[in-house]
Amino acid sequence: MTALLRYQIALLLRSQRWLPPVLLYGAFLGVGVQAGQPILDSLGYAAAALLPVTAWLVRVCVTQEPAAARAVTAAATGPYRTHLAALLAATALAGALATAGTLIVLVISEPLNADHTVDVPLLPAGTAGLLAAAVCLLLGLAVGTLCSRPLLRRRGWSIAVNVVVALVALVAGGSPAKYAISGLVTGSLTGAVHVPALPFVAAALLAAVAAATACAVAVRRG
Repeated sequence: MTALLRYQIALLLRSQRWLPPVLLYGAFLGVGVQAGQPILDSLGYAAAALLPVTAWLVRVCVTQEPAAARAVTAAATGPYRTHLAALLAATALAGALATAGTLIVLVISEPLNADHTVDVPLLPAGTAGLLAAAVCLLLGLAVGTLCSRPLLRRRGWSIAVNVVVALVALVAGGSPAKYAISGLVTGSLTGAVHVPALPFVAAALLAAVAAATACAVAVRRG
């Protein structure tokens, strides 16, 4: 798995297909996160941007290999491991974006509530922000996994469904991502920090189920 993961990451970096989603995340931060804004609001915005970006990165990673090269890799290591390595490569890059985005917010934002009257402790806020980012990352991983090959093979349908499901995952009532982001935004009103532990567990379970399902289908379809 280590060699497969290095291979998938090297393939991703050399292809430069990571540039559009990374630039999109940078644009989200540039537009929505400004110096001096309340820290919890900015952390929520940065976390929300990760969901569609991660879904996009997953689609890039699972489709970046030419069919012939993918067949050779699958024959050598097995379709399950090959597909899992692609998902882990997307997760690694998304995790780097999540960490960088959270650190930027912590550096440039004001550790105050929404009306700048209550101090917000920096360490708990950073912890909550990282967990919220992880929730959105994992949910984006689940969305991208379920809306890409081998479950959805047609390019047009895959892209359209990916976009729609990613947006729904941000706003749907029972979504862990919405719960985590809402906790940061509502906490900003009073200065209270809500650590999204339960949404993190739920998102991790969804991502694990989605990854296991896609890898199992990859074994059957090749």
